[in-house]
Amino acid sequence: MQNLTQDGQQLVNNLSQKYNLSVDAVIHMLIAVNNGAGSMAQFNCPELGGGGQWMRGGMTMVGDMFNYGLKNTVDNLCNELANGLANCQVFVPIPKGTPGSNQWWPGDLGQPFSSGAQNNIRYAVFPNRLAVELNGQVTVYNTLDNNISGVSQQQGGDTSLTFSSQYGTIAVNSLPIVSGVGIAPTPQRNFAEPTQNSYAPTNHSQTNNQTDSHLTQTNNAPQHTNLPGTTSIDETLQIIEKLAKLKDAGAISENEYNSKKTELLNRI
Repeated sequence: MQNLTQDGQQLVNNLSQKYNLSVDAVIHMLIAVNNGAGSMAQFNCPELGGGGQWMRGGMTMVGDMFNYGLKNTVDNLCNELANGLANCQVFVPIPKGTPGSNQWWPGDLGQPFSSGAQNNIRYAVFPNRLAVELNGQVTVYNTLDNNISGVSQQQGGDTSLTFSSQYGTIAVNSLPIVSGVGIAPTPQRNFAEPTQNSYAPTNHSQTNNQTDSHLTQTNNAPQHTNLPGTTSIDETLQIIEKLAKLKDAGAISENEYNSKKTELLNRI
């Protein structure tokens, strides 16, 4: 962990006493807010209900979804941490180009036109290059002729990272590596899976007939790219609230409610 300055340690101590949290819990949230550039945070803190998300001026999600007191605590704590990061030197400065610093990417890449962080991954987008920091290790990818318009990561600690370009949604680990170790491939669950060619021995005459039929159908039917369905946060919360009412009314069991709630949250 990056060392705290005297002001940073004082901030942590004050907020620990104010919100009756351990120093470790406040530091965990401080790092999460810092990784989100002071405007968002993804965290997993047992003292604050486990896994959750915070967005400044927006929504706050905690493991105990209907615990509004806990949501208010997380929101207030994150806002104070964000203000502290903006108004004083909380962390001891790290030289540019060093993993863990605010400018962690190699210096010869210049300034990115887009950067961000999700969970334990940070990324920065440059012309023809994408820099990714995972657990202190930096990898630079060649983005080829892709015009990157957005980067996303599957939630839950997964290291899968994808980006959007004029060609659709593409896995970062499919790009050529310029330097670094790269991100290990993971099951593709949040982006369109690439076409896999499979071969099996078949009768040649049957193959020719099936090929002709396939070409005819392809020429006459519109092409579609199947992307997994996504659900907005507001829609998900509305559905979960309805499920809670059904559970309270005895229409569904506690186990059915918890199972469906988990499934809906995984779609966000």
